[in-house]
Amino acid sequence: MVDLDRDQRIRKAAFDHVRRLTLLHDRLSAELLAQAFQFEGQRVPLINPRRGIFKPRSMKYLLSIKTVYPRPGARIWYDDQRKVHRQIFESDETVNYAFMGDNPDAADNQWLKDAWQDQVPVIYFLGIAPGLYQAILPVFIAGWNPDARNASIMFGIPDQDSLNPPQDAVERRYALRSVKQRLHQASFREAVISAYDGRCALSGLPEKRLLDAAHIIEDRDGALGQPVVPNGLPLSKIHHAAFDAQLIGIDPDYRLYVSDRLLEQNDGPMLAALKSLHGERLHLPNRLQDYPDRDRLAKRFEIFRSA
Repeated sequence: MVDLDRDQRIRKAAFDHVRRLTLLHDRLSAELLAQAFQFEGQRVPLINPRRGIFKPRSMKYLLSIKTVYPRPGARIWYDDQRKVHRQIFESDETVNYAFMGDNPDAADNQWLKDAWQDQVPVIYFLGIAPGLYQAILPVFIAGWNPDARNASIMFGIPDQDSLNPPQDAVERRYALRSVKQRLHQASFREAVISAYDGRCALSGLPEKRLLDAAHIIEDRDGALGQPVVPNGLPLSKIHHAAFDAQLIGIDPDYRLYVSDRLLEQNDGPMLAALKSLHGERLHLPNRLQDYPDRDRLAKRFEIFRSA
């Protein structure tokens, strides 16, 4: 017989462990998730690598669910990225999560039902790229539909210690908006950096953990601000800051310009490295369809010139 108090303590330990992993890694690899954590001398897994719904043997209730980002053969994975995430972006309060197989009475699907009936918080490992996940917690099963072969999922209020489900539609919509924002940022970053083989488009720096995905046109621009690769540039932290501050500009022919403000200064190797970009050309991605959009660059370059 499972000790419910122990179940809750394992769950809290799992949540704390995943939060620590997120602070250290931001996005979580499949290899990282496959590593279990220790609880009172016992090894407790976070996921089943071969299945999306997981309950450890030592727990009464479901611990995690997972959505895998598919590897599409000869296609580049981010070509279909928005299709995979469309349900989340188009939903208002909850999203659907498919059953395992067609039998609602299968153990995995019954675990979803139990978590729904008792409002148990779980972890959602949401795929943002092949083999990479964003951890979202707490998540609650909001409904269980055997006819449609799916459960509905609602997200908890982010950045709160409480593991209680949202109390009303306002809280559910707020929580989902937060998930959309995180998903947008994470998936856009992975797609942009992948398109450039993990290198800064200005300096060629090859360390992914030091790169941001910079928007050419900010997403508040409804016409040109979409989270697509041609609207993004992988930039190191310092180059991203200089680009956002209009200290570095890029014209529609992919030529780099450094502002007079920086060119007139002389103060150390970091500044010299930035100044050396003046007149150079952007490092471009492998595929033509991933090149920075010239219309977006032209609009952004006008802002740089006016500054």
